[in-house]
Amino acid sequence: MPVEKRPDRDLDHRRERPRPGRRNGYGPDAFFGLDVEEMSPKAQVMAGLAVSIPVAVAGAAVLIFIPYLWWLVFVFGWTIFPAFGLLVRGIAGLSDNPKELPAANGKERELLEALSEHGELTPARAAMETSLTVTEADKMLKELAEGGHLEVRARGGGLFYGLWGPGGEGVERELEGRG
Repeated sequence: MPVEKRPDRDLDHRRERPRPGRRNGYGPDAFFGLDVEEMSPKAQVMAGLAVSIPVAVAGAAVLIFIPYLWWLVFVFGWTIFPAFGLLVRGIAGLSDNPKELPAANGKERELLEALSEHGELTPARAAMETSLTVTEADKMLKELAEGGHLEVRARGGGLFYGLWGPGGEGVERELEGRG
């Protein structure tokens, strides 16, 4: 009876299998095994500095103290280029989005965009058009109206909130003038 030899462990266990949505440090956006797309701009700047500063210092030290090994600068100096690219990318990311907007500001923006699209809204309609609840929409619309940012109109037993038109006129009057 022939004995079948099987390995006691899987030979592929040493390789990490790629997970969906993850590049495992390889691909066009990889930087020394780091997934650059997943890094924040601040982390990109720090990684770029963590590589470029020691390489620059070591290159200067080799040229100053051991000048006959000048060729080592070319051997290890190639790391400066991707590190500098990552540093510039991180700085550009910091300048593009200096601070995240708070969630409340995002909800207010969402509400104002719905108002500009529809001209006027009730709290219930605002809740349908945005991610706000009716209570949140009602509270925000009242606050904006109390601040003088919105015009309040009573029609058919309901309150309608609308953006002010030019010259203090409501959006409704502005739309009637066009038609």
